[in-house]
Amino acid sequence: MKFNKVLDEVKIYEAGKPIELVVREYGVDSKDIIKLASNENPYGTSPKVVKKIQEIATNMFMYPDDSMFQLKEALSNKYNVNSSNIIIGAGSDQIIEFAVHAKCNKDSKVLMSKTTFAMYEIYSKQAGATIIKTEDAKHNLEQFSKLYKEHKPDIVFLCLPNNPVGECLDTKDVYDFLSEVDEETLVIVDGAYQEYAAFKDENKKIKVDELISKFPNAIYLGTFSKAYALGGMRVGYGIGKKEVIQNFYKLRPPFNITTLSLAAAIEAIKDEEFVQECIAKNFDEMKRYEKFAKDRGFEYIESYTNFITIKFDDKYISSEIAQNLLQRGIIVRDLTSYSMNAIRITIGTNEQNTKVFENLDEVLDILK
Repeated sequence: MKFNKVLDEVKIYEAGKPIELVVREYGVDSKDIIKLASNENPYGTSPKVVKKIQEIATNMFMYPDDSMFQLKEALSNKYNVNSSNIIIGAGSDQIIEFAVHAKCNKDSKVLMSKTTFAMYEIYSKQAGATIIKTEDAKHNLEQFSKLYKEHKPDIVFLCLPNNPVGECLDTKDVYDFLSEVDEETLVIVDGAYQEYAAFKDENKKIKVDELISKFPNAIYLGTFSKAYALGGMRVGYGIGKKEVIQNFYKLRPPFNITTLSLAAAIEAIKDEEFVQECIAKNFDEMKRYEKFAKDRGFEYIESYTNFITIKFDDKYISSEIAQNLLQRGIIVRDLTSYSMNAIRITIGTNEQNTKVFENLDEVLDILK
């Protein structure tokens, strides 16, 4: 059977390994497994969200409110924008899909960092677009500017902070770059981890109302999967000028998130105190990882997210480290596929992180 030829160039996205796989393949008891590969909030969902879901669970037979009025109102208040500036998706990656299909075809070009969220490239290639990448793994705006002027891409992706490496540009530098970009180029500012970056450094904070006011060709992406701990509910959103959002709506299927997902997101956004407590714990625990890396002579990338990337020298191979940890029931993300001899570790709870350090020391001793 023949399929669309553009699929020949598309790689399948590899999600973080699930707990169930480790139970099946390595015989580790599920209660002993620590999953630190998918950047989930290790403190779980707000108790207020759990209570709300329990209350409405009997309404699962009903379609959700497809206008998503309450959630849009909550987001419009949070970001000081109009509801007409907002579109809701099944995760923010669905908004990426809308954006790519709204702008791209086989003659299009898409610009992104060398090392960034894999779905940018996957969705772009599905549309037949040509991918243009910088040389640096981190966002290098000089390289972005040079490549932009050379190729005049239809879309530019900026991941702020950047997944999977964790670095983040200053907002001022981002605005300087955006001022060079033609209004016909769609700039996607992915803020999946913005809650973390804004907490750690005010200079990294994207003010969404300011962004879309200054740059009508920019769209901001947010998600409830990370700081709000709703990864299993799949709720994301895009915020941009009304004209942009209206065109995305032409690609949105009806009822694209569930009744329970919608209710969970509405309740989660009300409990900012819980979110801020989780973020504060995240950065307290991250200091332990930074010390661990320094004490052992490993380089790490300063992170503005809920994960940290630790790089290894020639004595170690990151895939072997990740595999040995996996066999012990600790799931981390090997970055070999990104041409990096490194692992990405989600910052867990105090207890989880202590276990990671103990096991990682043992694995390093075995492999040295």
